Amino acid sequence: MREGDIQRGLAGKTIVVLSVPAGAGHTRVAEAICHCAADAFGDATVIHLDAMRFATTRLRKVYTDFYLYLIKHAPGLWRHVYRLTNQARPDGWFNRLRRWIERRDCRPLLAHIAALAPDAVVCTHFQPAELLSRHIAAGVLRCPVWVQVTDFDLHRMWVHPHLAGYFAGNDEVAFRMREQGIPAQAIHLAGIPTMPAFSRRHDRAECARALGLDPGMRTFLLMGGGAGLGGLSQVAQRLLAIPGDFQLIVLAGRNLAELAALQALAVRFPGRLAAQGYTDRVERLMACADLVVTKPGGSTVAECLAMGLPMILNAPIPGQEEHNANFLLEQGAALKASDLTTLEYRIRYLMAHPARLAEMAERARMLGRPHAARQVLETVLVRCGQESEQVYA
Repeated sequence: MREGDIQRGLAGKTIVVLSVPAGAGHTRVAEAICHCAADAFGDATVIHLDAMRFATTRLRKVYTDFYLYLIKHAPGLWRHVYRLTNQARPDGWFNRLRRWIERRDCRPLLAHIAALAPDAVVCTHFQPAELLSRHIAAGVLRCPVWVQVTDFDLHRMWVHPHLAGYFAGNDEVAFRMREQGIPAQAIHLAGIPTMPAFSRRHDRAECARALGLDPGMRTFLLMGGGAGLGGLSQVAQRLLAIPGDFQLIVLAGRNLAELAALQALAVRFPGRLAAQGYTDRVERLMACADLVVTKPGGSTVAECLAMGLPMILNAPIPGQEEHNANFLLEQGAALKASDLTTLEYRIRYLMAHPARLAEMAERARMLGRPHAARQVLETVLVRCGQESEQVYA
């Protein structure tokens, strides 16, 4: 990108980033784009909106509460829903009815976007992208709309006409986009945006000492997401029984019961377990780690890759997270653990084969795209600058 092009794109421009809280990943990616803008593109105004805050209560329940209920209590049913919606014809009765309901229930969002008069919109969820594509076709919305896909998979509901461009996480997603009819020139291989902190170097010794850990000892980071799911204290107790010199960091998120259980466990294993509640400094925990045990959510995986961290993947959500896991397994950056016994075996194996762990870490570094958010913003802003030149020519 030429610096002059970027500066022309920056001047006085307003970018709206739209997300939907269907899981934390879509919101996390949107926040990453906004934080990158604040760090590197101060002359542009970048506004993050939760699209569901402008929708009716019933639509919010479908896109957030119902989705979260399915993946937690009926993952098999969610797998079926994911497959059927991916195969459904765009002009079939189901999609026509769904689009009609969304147009009816999202009018405040469209009015708010019109009032902001943005120069561009970036969507990190398919729902607002689909809604806005219809308004572009009708001539109601005239600014370019971009889509950032937040997993290493492409569901059919992400693909819509009349959009300015798409940002893909890897080559396979870009290939799938072309297969779905998206023009090659509209596809940008940027990666999945992460917070600017994941692109910076962090001193391992300093971060480890802040947690009361030995920076020279092999360290595993166990993550349960913002909700602290997965029986973390039970998993930690099982792993700490493995002989060998290693220590654990366990991130319990907002799960206060698990955090208390982990803190009690840390007393039994002094100097070997650091229990953490919710934090916005995950990058400092990752800086201490040699391996992460986590669910393969798109944003979490992107953060691990940006830090060059190999993974053991557990409990993937059917559909998108299964595709994330398959990608990492194929690329040699991760192993998979289907249950606690398998997890213990994987940990024991990697401790006995440090060369394999080092190889996985190298593969993770090669896959990482720590500057994805900057590339997204540069692409959008250069397009804004080019359109301004056309207007004032």
